[in-house]
Amino acid sequence: MEAVAKGWHFSGFYCQRYSEKPSFSFQGFSKGLWRNTLPLQVNSSELNSLTSNVLKIIGTHVLSPHISSPSFPIEFLDALDDEYGGVVINPESLPSSANAFASALRASMSNWELKGKRGIWLKILLEQAHLVPIAIQEGFNFRHAEPGYVMLTYWLPNGPCLLPASPSHQVGIGGFVMNHKREVLVVKEKCPRSCSGVWKLPTGYINKSEEIFYGAIREVKEETGIDTIFLEMVAFRHVHLVSFEQSDLLFVCMLKPLSFEITVDEKEIQSAKWMPLDEFVSQPSYKEDQMSRKIIDICIAKYDNCYNGFIAYQMNSKLDRKLSYLYYNEPQKF
Repeated sequence: MEAVAKGWHFSGFYCQRYSEKPSFSFQGFSKGLWRNTLPLQVNSSELNSLTSNVLKIIGTHVLSPHISSPSFPIEFLDALDDEYGGVVINPESLPSSANAFASALRASMSNWELKGKRGIWLKILLEQAHLVPIAIQEGFNFRHAEPGYVMLTYWLPNGPCLLPASPSHQVGIGGFVMNHKREVLVVKEKCPRSCSGVWKLPTGYINKSEEIFYGAIREVKEETGIDTIFLEMVAFRHVHLVSFEQSDLLFVCMLKPLSFEITVDEKEIQSAKWMPLDEFVSQPSYKEDQMSRKIIDICIAKYDNCYNGFIAYQMNSKLDRKLSYLYYNEPQKF
């Protein structure tokens, strides 16, 4: 970094005197200055004083009054271009020093704006949490957080931000399992909710990067100890403004039991058992709940081969170049 203050040009420990009245500039932005050809040497105390004066003149917000070095280069942050005209900053390359991060972030934002970039994605790891207030001060907004990091964004162009909103849905699953005796696998949860004391289907949330049908198999296994295989997705429910104002998707999967001896997960489940179907649907909670009653009716119809749900088919897609599952009902062939 080069700067000029009070007639001195300095970079590192090398300074030159200017012939004009006191002025200042940063490299690439000097104003009407003429340089003499005779270099002058100064000691470090003078240079530190010059550095302090320059920072005061240009109004730079230094987060710490202690500058570890009398000269520091302004470097751009390491980032990759995304597919939408923006940049994604590499979190592993962020300076650990608050001062260095602030300087590099400002310089990088100016550089990206000149290049016509749009959205900036800044991922800050847990061990870099002290950098978050700096990014917020520079205008970044929180987008989402996961264990171990927080994601912030900044929209460079004037006008409304066109970056996608933060994740808005949580995905749950329910497993309908019925044996050859027409007994339904049911659980009674410990948590004090509206379903407390009610025999219900095993339910839960899928894990990160987990397939919907595998999440249903896993939840049934964890809560009851019963091994199953996936048959079909028979229905799903979509509701809004639930946990922390998130939307909720619940996928109901038909599973076939491979084992029958129940082992209860005592951390979450009060009890589990095979309940006769007639007894299960006669519970007041199901008689009074239109949606729950409809879900069970669909599951029974599927068990009796009177209904077709969605089967998971694995296939490739050129759009995202990934192997994934498509859930659909195979058309009947005439």
